Amino acid sequence: MASKHLINSPSTLVIESLKGLCLLNPDLRLDKDARVLFRPFSSDSSQKVALICGGGSGHEPAHAAFVGKGLLTAAVSGSIFASPSGKQVRRAVELVHPQNSGPGSTAGTLIIVKNYTGDVLNFGLAKEALGSYPAYANSVRFLTVADDVAVPRSRITLVGRRGLAGTVLTYKIIGELAARGASLDEVEKVGQYVAENLASIGVATGHSHVPGTERGQDVLGEGEIEVGMGIHNEPGVLRLHGSSGLPPPLSEIMPRLVNLLTVSQDEDPERGWVSFAPSADVVLMVNNLGGLSPLELSAVSVEATKAISDKGLKIKRVLCGTYMTSLNMPGFSLTLLKLPSAGQEPSQDLLLSLLDSPAEASGWGWVSGRAPVPLTDQIVSTPSSLSTSVSTTKTTSSNDQGARQVVEVIRRACNALIHVEPELTRMDTVAGDGDCGLTLKAGAEGVLSLIQSNEINGHDLPTIFIAIAGVAEDKMGGTSGGLYSIFFSALAQGLRSSSTPEVNWPSALNHALTKLYTYTRARPPSRTLVDPLDAFVKGLSTEKADFYGSFEKAQEAARATRGMQAKAGRAVYGGGVEGEEEMDPGAWGVAVLLKAVIGERS
Repeated sequence: MASKHLINSPSTLVIESLKGLCLLNPDLRLDKDARVLFRPFSSDSSQKVALICGGGSGHEPAHAAFVGKGLLTAAVSGSIFASPSGKQVRRAVELVHPQNSGPGSTAGTLIIVKNYTGDVLNFGLAKEALGSYPAYANSVRFLTVADDVAVPRSRITLVGRRGLAGTVLTYKIIGELAARGASLDEVEKVGQYVAENLASIGVATGHSHVPGTERGQDVLGEGEIEVGMGIHNEPGVLRLHGSSGLPPPLSEIMPRLVNLLTVSQDEDPERGWVSFAPSADVVLMVNNLGGLSPLELSAVSVEATKAISDKGLKIKRVLCGTYMTSLNMPGFSLTLLKLPSAGQEPSQDLLLSLLDSPAEASGWGWVSGRAPVPLTDQIVSTPSSLSTSVSTTKTTSSNDQGARQVVEVIRRACNALIHVEPELTRMDTVAGDGDCGLTLKAGAEGVLSLIQSNEINGHDLPTIFIAIAGVAEDKMGGTSGGLYSIFFSALAQGLRSSSTPEVNWPSALNHALTKLYTYTRARPPSRTLVDPLDAFVKGLSTEKADFYGSFEKAQEAARATRGMQAKAGRAVYGGGVEGEEEMDPGAWGVAVLLKAVIGERS
């Protein structure tokens, strides 16, 4: 559980956040005392209906960041995870209620509420209090959204389903409808359809932390996730366990989530809240609960789309982003909206048009306005006009035994890098960005796959090093991948340019190092991988091709990076001394590689 927060004070956080939203949109206004962010009606606007939503803070961008044309007219913010008072809600209605509402008018205010006890109570209290005033009596309506499918029926007979991210879909659709000038009856009717056809479920690897409170105990184990966790840290209904201390993969999680979303009441009497007919058209919303990286969230959308399509449902739109959070909760939620079938009102075309229309609110992102197409139609695989293969002449050996020995050396080096990955990762977590071990492991696994496919067969050294350079570029990436790729490409060039039939390792390696130095400013001592590499190559040139002696110099250079201040690479930007207490992981990776290649001194 991440429990550090960059704030001034928990007591001022909510109002400061609302002020920040005002900076993004000059059309907004903030009633500071009531904590109501609103967009005043324009005198020339055709909009007849004001939409108000709200609740406890901590779910941003919901709801305040969705105030704007085509979405909410006002949002009421309580303290973190605490409902706003009825007085706050009444003030919100006063601020945005259309002036032309009243008996016989089609104008009015629709209050949209997530189904939580405090929200329903306080927003309902405001509505009832306003009912005694003629200006509001018949023109303030109430719409409750309850889209959670996780908690079984038998446990929620009194309180009903919780309101989750489907609330945002609801007010996006009817917010645009209101912006087009629809009446209060029309907006309420469409809102009811959407609210009644939503199914949402969340999953997280841990709880969120409320600023200003003590750090709680982690309730989930290392490889454990919780399904059905609420947006106020309420416990879920199911825990799933992975292996090796890791959560289960998305490919295992997603079918279970989709089944909970789409199961019929006949199949599961405790659930089955929305009846999804076979091949029903749906909208999918993939929502970040606050602490998931965008990198992970996009992968979630791929698996979710696949699992939903495998159920036979037809996805008409995919929305993926941060809509309703639980502070910094590391997890996501899925929401399905069942679209109307042919001939049903409101029409599917209308709902999609309302959803697709852009909105002037900082929390709402871009929507394509089109149904997703098969990924096979979008993934391009065009062969490069540049081949990494070279004509194969048996430079290495004229017999298969010699080729097998070459392959065995390469395999031994790859396995050594894979084996040392945890140690390199630990070093780099302290000294850098934590990816060094995984980067080298990815390269090693890529080379092993070429051995498996016989693309590296040991018969031609330049061809082998060109192939390894390609793996370094494609599989490793980053700075180290580029350096390894340049070095091995140049090594292949050095071997090809040799005028003798024998392999001149000192000359070829020196050529590769010289070429490498044209692309990096790192020179020993620099606390980078060039330190041991330079020591090895120059050792070969001065020690009459003493490979083991040169390796010892390289190993010594790698060990010397402990306590050394970085002069190149990403570690330069660290500025601290903690990382310097470890050897540079890139340098140690080179030492491990060389030791595996050369072997023990005979």
